[in-house]
Amino acid sequence: MTTKIPSLHIGNLEINPPIIQGGMGVRVSGSSLASAVANQGCAGIIASVGLGDYENSKAKDFVKVNNDALRKVIREARAKSDGIIGVNVMVVLSNYAELVQVCVEEKVDLIICGSGLPMDLPKLTEGSGIKLIPIVSSARAFNIIYRKWKQNYGKVPDAVILEGPLAGGHLGYKPEDVIAGTAGNLEDLVAELVEYCRGLEEFIPVIAAGGIYTGEDIARFLKIGASGVQMATRFVCTDECDVDMEFKQAYINAEKDDIAIIKSPVGLPGRVIKNKFVERISAGETVPFKCPHHCLQSCNPRLAPYCIAKVLASASKGLLDESFVFAGANAYRCTEIVPVKTLIDELKTELMANL
Repeated sequence: MTTKIPSLHIGNLEINPPIIQGGMGVRVSGSSLASAVANQGCAGIIASVGLGDYENSKAKDFVKVNNDALRKVIREARAKSDGIIGVNVMVVLSNYAELVQVCVEEKVDLIICGSGLPMDLPKLTEGSGIKLIPIVSSARAFNIIYRKWKQNYGKVPDAVILEGPLAGGHLGYKPEDVIAGTAGNLEDLVAELVEYCRGLEEFIPVIAAGGIYTGEDIARFLKIGASGVQMATRFVCTDECDVDMEFKQAYINAEKDDIAIIKSPVGLPGRVIKNKFVERISAGETVPFKCPHHCLQSCNPRLAPYCIAKVLASASKGLLDESFVFAGANAYRCTEIVPVKTLIDELKTELMANL
């Protein structure tokens, strides 16, 4: 009897292998990566944050520049793939509602929202049929979203992503817990959420994220009860990833001890790859800046030691002397840059061997 890789079903969407490529901003996961992933049967995700040339635009043009860029990138991805294309829109963005509106107009398959609780997402997408997926760090957080959506809109999430403390970028945990390793492990967090969702009237797929690196990892979470996984770090070191080669090379060059936790100006812990810029800001150095955009609701430009938006935009261009690279806890394990198809074929083979 041949073992088949189970599909991730989200409403009428079928994702096989059951992998959602994580949205990575700024300008890391765009049309090239998302379409390549979608062409392999997985869900390709565009990160909506900072897609436009906002750092060189006037304050009054900030929303339009990013809206136009997101629309363009969605259309580019659609032109390259008939597969499943979604968009990650962070709730903390000051232009969150406008970006969601673009997603509705462009009829994307999925909207994934994290960095805050997307309490009004069903209202913003009413009648669109787009699958709505919140990212949470605990069953407790999902309970809040589930109950509010059902009570206020008669709608429940189409799936939920549980992102654990080994993920890259900004993390939804207390900095001291992430550093001390007391934020919990993904297996326990996923098992708790799976148990919660089993008690609901509706079937809501649970998707595990944060530190998942191999097909063996995927199999382990499927056995725990997850319906699929979200992976981001692995996709950085692919030919099709939209980011500059210097960014990818930072992953290839990284050692285990180079993966570090910093406190972001937005008040959250962030996982990065150490470099000279990280050393400078960790030592208390500041990079004065003017903020014409106020792109993040949680950022206070008067208190921030540097502009996180400018840093991430510089990183996407490979200007690593003045920026840092966000990365997951396993980024140091990346040793080569391969085509997306090669990566997914490898993951499928490992997954099949461990089912």
